[in-house]
Formats: sequence, structure tokens, C-alpha cells
Amino acid sequence: MTFGLGEWGADQATSRAIFDAYREAGGNFVDTADIYAGGESERLLGSFIADAGVRDEIVLATKFGFNASANPLAAGQAGRGNPHAGGAGAKNIHRALDASLRRLGTDYVDLYWMHIWDGVTPVGEIVQTLGDLVRAGKIRYYGFSDMPAWLACKAATIASERGVPGPIAIQVEYSLVARDVEAEHVPVAREGGMGVIPWSPLAGGFLSGKYRREDTSGTGRLSGANPFGDSKFSNRNWDILDTLTTVADELRRSPAEVALAWTLHRPGVASTLIGAREASQLEGNIAAASLRLDPEHLTRLTAASAPVPGFTASLTAAPIRRMVFGGHDVTGWEE
Repeated sequence: MTFGLGEWGADQATSRAIFDAYREAGGNFVDTADIYAGGESERLLGSFIADAGVRDEIVLATKFGFNASANPLAAGQAGRGNPHAGGAGAKNIHRALDASLRRLGTDYVDLYWMHIWDGVTPVGEIVQTLGDLVRAGKIRYYGFSDMPAWLACKAATIASERGVPGPIAIQVEYSLVARDVEAEHVPVAREGGMGVIPWSPLAGGFLSGKYRREDTSGTGRLSGANPFGDSKFSNRNWDILDTLTTVADELRRSPAEVALAWTLHRPGVASTLIGAREASQLEGNIAAASLRLDPEHLTRLTAASAPVPGFTASLTAAPIRRMVFGGHDVTGWEE
């Protein structure tokens, strides 16, 4: 998302330095989208991969869904455009993929994400269209991002019953301060054989520890309207950050490393996304992959960030299980 000029972007030279540093560290999974920097992210990434001659070594992922003719992230504001240039219908999926393949300079994508569900297209059509693209060799696998849990579950079920390619992963916001997906999305992923790929595991930088509770002035996208939903500067989140900082100090690691390591320790998480605007930011992020948190630290972080349980969570809680099984506690899948 940071490749290409824009509000959060890096120029071509910096983007190339980030890519090279990631590759030198052993990185082999790269995630982009057709709307990032108005398509420039895909163009830059495609050229970097081609110049390095590493297409067969890279798991290349991109996305479709947001409208190409009225893209608020690229244009700065929403506008009217071609309604067929967005959404999850067959017409737009083919259009978007063909455009992405041209910008990326490749004839196939390893993992193709539905960036967001349009709320209209039937799930059966989405499964059919993406499955056809798998069979045609234009994509190897597909997954869903930012969608209701039921939609991913229904897609996996339809694919299984029809004996056709189904989704292999879901991409959702998931971090110490954003754990609501544990109620429905994570169980659905487990049941449907899908990996969980968190986006914004550092909560837009909040969990890096660079912000201070006593002064949130000049903090840009995190303090007001932002693509991460409501402001991250809540009392609850500050308390979670305090615990994270304490644990990080004890481990002599940065808060960002510990926050990323916690995410990687979560059940169902297959990998996690990171982002950087300069190569130096990668070092700590990559170091998190080798950080093994002991049970005591994991327990403290998990307890401090525990979401308020809703109705769904109560259905698999120990008291309910004991009522169902005659007073005996039956261990569930969740941990």
C-alpha cells in the first residue's frame, strides 16, 4: 500500500529499497491491490519482480472490488463513475484482473483477493467466477478481505459441495486492539479451511509505541477520519499499549516486534501483513518472525486486550458447555 506516491506513499527509489531489503531478509509473499496509489503500486511491484527475475519465487497477491473510475483512495474524494468498474460481479472481476495483470507484467496472480464485498453479488457467482479463473490458470488461489463472516462460510460451503476451487484465506483487521474478528471470522476460517491474514497488525502504527496518551496532536490518520475506522486513541487502547510496552521492555524488544509476534502466535493466523515507508522500518518488523513469546507474556497480552464478549462468544464458553454436557467441562477448539 505504501508503494507509489500519495498520502502514505514512497517514491520509486524508496519502494525499490524496501522491496530489496525484504527479499534479502527472505521475504517471499507480497500483497498489493489495484487501487493502491491508483495502480502505481502494482506497476512498481511488477517492475521490481521482473528486474530481480524472481517471479517464480514470489507469492504475488493483489485485489479487486473498489471502483476504478471513482476511487476515493486514488482521487482523494468519492465521485460518480462507471458502476461496472467495481464490485464482485463477473464483469468487473474479469476487467480488474486483466488490468492488474498488465500493470504487474505477469500472466497469473498467486492469490487474488476480493478486497471488499459489494453487498449485492450472489456468493455463488463469486465462487463460480473466481473458480473459473483458477481453472483457466490466471489465478492460482483466491481469498476474501473485509466481508461478513457468513459470506466466507457460504462460499467455502458452496465450493465444497460443488467440488470447485474455494477460498483459502481471509484478510481482516486484526491486532491487540482489534480482536472483534475472533467472534465469527476466525472460527469460520478454521471451519472452512482458510488461513487468517491480518491487515494493520500494528493498528496503523498505534502499537509501535510512537504515540503518547498525553499528546495526540499532529498524529494524522489515527486521530480522526481514517481507513482504520474510529480513532485508535481510546482509553482502552492506551491501557493495552501500556501492557504491551511493559512486556516489550522486559523482553528488550520494541513494542512493534512484540505486537507482531503476538499476532503470529494467534490460532488460525497463517501470516501477517506489514508495511513500511522506508527500508529501515522493515528490520524490526521482520525480527518479529523469530520472536517466541513465552506463555506468561502471551497470557498478559491476551488478557489485557481481551474484547468484551458478546452473545456469540458466550455460546462456546465453559459455563454453557457444562450445562450441555451435564456438568463436565469440554475443551473447545478456540485455544
